[in-house]
Amino acid sequence: MAKKISIPEALIYAMVMVSAADGDMPDSELQRIGRLARFLPVFDGFDEEQIIPTSKDIQEILAGPEGMDIALEIIRDTLPPRLYDTAYALAVEVATADLRLEMEELRFLQHLRARLDIDKLTAAAIERSAVARFRQA
Repeated sequence: MAKKISIPEALIYAMVMVSAADGDMPDSELQRIGRLARFLPVFDGFDEEQIIPTSKDIQEILAGPEGMDIALEIIRDTLPPRLYDTAYALAVEVATADLRLEMEELRFLQHLRARLDIDKLTAAAIERSAVARFRQA
């Protein structure tokens, strides 16, 4: 039985998973998660103090057998399909926070994209917009 979580928690799961994909969670990525949870409408009513406990929850799931598959199922089962692209966009946003993408982050994004059935055109648009936002002069 999959764990029951809220929509904002599922989005936090996706962001933490991409941040932890390479075995490191840099401050820039953790700060990005906090900023996104503070200002995006999809997080309205979410208690910011729950970011750390939610992050620990997903880390515990990931540490277990088949952790990534279970976590991806929880995310998919929690989110309505109209928010699948939102979850992917937030994961891309966190992955690009340190201005570089590690191979493990790219692999995780591929898994997330497949599990949420994000088509290639939508994924490319989301990824391209992140590149444009973080481009330096």
